[in-house]
Parts: sequence; structure tokens; C-alpha cells
Amino acid sequence: MSNMHPGVVWIVAGLVLLGMEIMCPGVFMMWLGIAGILAGLIVWQLDWGFAGQVSVFAVLAAGALAVGIRLRPRAKQTLNTQIAGLTGRQATALSFNGREGRVRLGDSDWSARVATGAAIPEPGAHLRVDGVDGTILVVRPDS
Repeated sequence: MSNMHPGVVWIVAGLVLLGMEIMCPGVFMMWLGIAGILAGLIVWQLDWGFAGQVSVFAVLAAGALAVGIRLRPRAKQTLNTQIAGLTGRQATALSFNGREGRVRLGDSDWSARVATGAAIPEPGAHLRVDGVDGTILVVRPDS
């Protein structure tokens, strides 16, 4: 291995990292593998010492990881919120006194308020959850 050019060693190391990415996907080793291959190509052209080679790899790895973070898809912000879990679901009216009342959603009873402009529902009416205000569901008749 001592006869191998350092550029080839970096390229092989980059290919090994890409192989690790294939075996254990997580889209992290890919960026380091790409940085290793690019570092190998640069070291092949410029005969630098070990410190220069490691510096080139470190800069390329940081740049590749920055690109990877930039390209990563953004997670939806409403994933685990009350509104995301309850909005749009169907509920059944239990009782209403004016705009305030109780509804059954799934196997639980909830405090509810009729949405502005919606008719006051009769007991047993099917409702749709429009939103959540604290622990109070905002509902309207399901059409």
C-alpha cells in the first residue's frame, strides 16, 4: 500500500464511504464519499503532504455537507400539532347552549364552539372540526 499514490487512496476511501451509504442509507456518508473522491482528484494533481491532503478533505467535506443540508427536504411544520391531528375530522354534536357545547370525537367528549357564521347544530348532528382554540374544538355542520 505504500507504493500507492495518495490520490488513489483518497479516491478508494471515497468509494468505500459511498459503499457504506448504500449499505446503511442515511444520506450522510454520500457527502463524505464525494468529498473523498474530489480530494483524491485534487491530491492526484497536486503533490501535497498529509496535512494539506487532510485540509483539502476537511474543506470539501464541510462544503459537501453544507450542500447536502441545503438540498434536504423541509419537514412540514404542522406534523404533530393539535390542529394537524384534529382539523378536518368528523365529530357528533352532543349538546349546545348557544355557540358553546360538547361534541364526541372518536371515543372522547370535547368542549366545542360553533364556527362564526355556522348554524347551531342539533344533538346527533354530524360536524367537521375547523380548528382548535386551546382545548376547544371549533366546529361547523358537515355538509
